[in-house]
Amino acid sequence: MLQIISLGEALIDFVSLKTGVDVKDAPGFLKAAGGAPANVAAALGRLGVHVGFIGKVGDDPFGHFLKETLANNGVDTSQMLFEKNARTALAFVSLRPDGERSFSFYRHPSADMFLEPKEIDEDYISRARIFHFGSITLISEPSRSATLKAIEYASRHGLVISYDPNLRLNLWESPEQARREAKKALHLAHIVKVNERELKFLTDTEDLLEGTKRLQQAGPLMVVVTLGKEGCFFCNKAGNLKVDGFCIDAIDTTGAGDAFVAALLFGLLNCLQEAEGLEQIPLEKIRMILQLANKAGAITATRKGAVPALPTLAQLKDDTFAKSPRR
Repeated sequence: MLQIISLGEALIDFVSLKTGVDVKDAPGFLKAAGGAPANVAAALGRLGVHVGFIGKVGDDPFGHFLKETLANNGVDTSQMLFEKNARTALAFVSLRPDGERSFSFYRHPSADMFLEPKEIDEDYISRARIFHFGSITLISEPSRSATLKAIEYASRHGLVISYDPNLRLNLWESPEQARREAKKALHLAHIVKVNERELKFLTDTEDLLEGTKRLQQAGPLMVVVTLGKEGCFFCNKAGNLKVDGFCIDAIDTTGAGDAFVAALLFGLLNCLQEAEGLEQIPLEKIRMILQLANKAGAITATRKGAVPALPTLAQLKDDTFAKSPRR
């Protein structure tokens, strides 16, 4: 039975083989499946969740590679379509010494931008419990209308809706457009995950409590801010939590946030089977879920690439990884 659906872009990340150089100076690249919503789907599949992905890729070797990769990671790809009029998006990724990244995108236009509202299957969405989306498919038409149509169906059928703005400002016409459209989508979601930079960009404050409260005023029931090696901060009507991260030597943070989101949704899915809704999940259970999500992100950051670095459920439960959370 389908449990979670992720909608959005799937693309190819070409990750620099050498750390500390920009794209033009990279001696070579590692090809890896990527795209935040696709990463989330793959991460959920690796955790044993019955997950489906909705999106478009080019009818080209990279597109077929992506569909095969997701399927091989336990994702239902029946709603993953091939576009003949545009190619699969590419991203060249350079790595700083601390594992953080910069991106150069090739997607003008790319296949993911051509997803149409008529291609969204309401019956397919109605079968799931959680629906997840990002902001990239909100940038232009027709993918924007397709995303909103899918959210409309998810809301109609009572799904819990998760949103990761995942802002890549160089893909938008302007920062103002990015801020406006990303904020518009907040009221559509029950769960919102942002990082520190996105929190400041969307709320004009670096204060975690004030920023998360401002996001909540737009409608979400819960907001999570990832803090890299420092862990994460959580806020809902019942209170707030700061959950420590893990001490690791980061190699590549590509996909770490997506692994976090997947583990978060995995934990919430299990809790929703016992609770009537998100607001009934006790804060102590939320803390346990966030510890698992922090661990998923940390494991991913110790390897290169996104999908190849995502942990399995067995790896997530392995107590030999970074036994002591960061203090």
